[in-house]
Amino acid sequence: MKFIFPQNYNFKNKILGIIDYTTAFFNVVWYILVFLITNIIFKNLQIKIFIFILLCFPLFLFSISGFNGENIFYVFKYILKYFIKQKLYFYNKNYK
Repeated sequence: MKFIFPQNYNFKNKILGIIDYTTAFFNVVWYILVFLITNIIFKNLQIKIFIFILLCFPLFLFSISGFNGENIFYVFKYILKYFIKQKLYFYNKNYK
C-alpha cells in the first residue's frame, strides 16, 4: 500500500505520536535537575514528591497538549521575548 503525502506536508518525528524529541529531551533534563535539587535541599519524602510534582507536572501538561504543534523551546523563547520587551501596537487607518 502506498501513501501519497503532499509536498507541503510537514512531517515531524514524535515519541508515541505525542511529544517531539527535543521537547522530551528538555523535559528529562528539567526532571533530573528538579530531582537532584529536591534531594539536596529536602529530607522529607512527602515534601520531595510535592515539590517535584509542583514543578514538573505543568511542564508535562504543556508538552503533551502543546501550542498548535509548536516546539516547547520556541514557546519559551516567545514568552521570554514578551516579558523582556512588552509592546502593544496600535495601527491607525487614515480615511480621507
